[in-house]
Amino acid sequence: MTSQRMNRSKLRPDAPSDTQASSLRAGTHPHTPRHEIGAEPPSDCARCPRLAAFRASNREAFPDWFNAPVPSFGGRDSRLLVVGLAPGLKGANRTGRPFTGDFAGDLLYETLIDFGFARGSYAADPEDGLELVDCMITNAVRCVPPQNKPTPAEANTCVEFLARRIEAQTRLEIILALGRIAHDAVLKALDARRAAYPFAHGAVHTPAPGLVLIDSFHCSRYNTNTGRLTRSMFRDVFAAIAKSLSEHRKALSAPSSRRD
Repeated sequence: MTSQRMNRSKLRPDAPSDTQASSLRAGTHPHTPRHEIGAEPPSDCARCPRLAAFRASNREAFPDWFNAPVPSFGGRDSRLLVVGLAPGLKGANRTGRPFTGDFAGDLLYETLIDFGFARGSYAADPEDGLELVDCMITNAVRCVPPQNKPTPAEANTCVEFLARRIEAQTRLEIILALGRIAHDAVLKALDARRAAYPFAHGAVHTPAPGLVLIDSFHCSRYNTNTGRLTRSMFRDVFAAIAKSLSEHRKALSAPSSRRD
């Protein structure tokens, strides 16, 4: 299994030097590994003017917050990719780690730990030492949107990063989409027809050879408070994911019955 720990010495990303600026405008960092090029937006991404302006206003109001496109968390050799909606204003936009600092993260990381996809203690802090195991977390939209609602155009603009993120994964087997926007973004990233794979909580799709897409209602406070998503429902989804990955691993490790 693979694991990765989020460890940053400071929350705010360093401002690019003059020599780095051209690379960042092109969507890459000079020191970005080749396999990661295009999978993560630059810290000064300006593709969505409304989101860039919102980040700038938050940077003025909260200079100690992360206030940048939130990078994915986890290893590229993970078999599970969790795709959320977008960073929360006081959650990932503040801390710089997906689902860290808001209610959705409390439920998500608790469940990941319980099912062996994370280890350590979650303390809503990117320096809490939490490690993901065989799992990566990203978002369909990488920048915090006003009122937590990205526009369709913004979601479409950001899907390129999701497509590259999926391509960069070396052992990916399952994608978990948290909510309809994440579900639609995954299908667009895979160039799959949305009508062929309708969103439904607990639904299992195969939009590409060897790749399974599983849907869940988003683990937001609103969904849990209204009963649209219960803790049991969420755990059932992860139980199915863990079972599927375990069975696949057993099948790969089983001795071949073929006779030479």
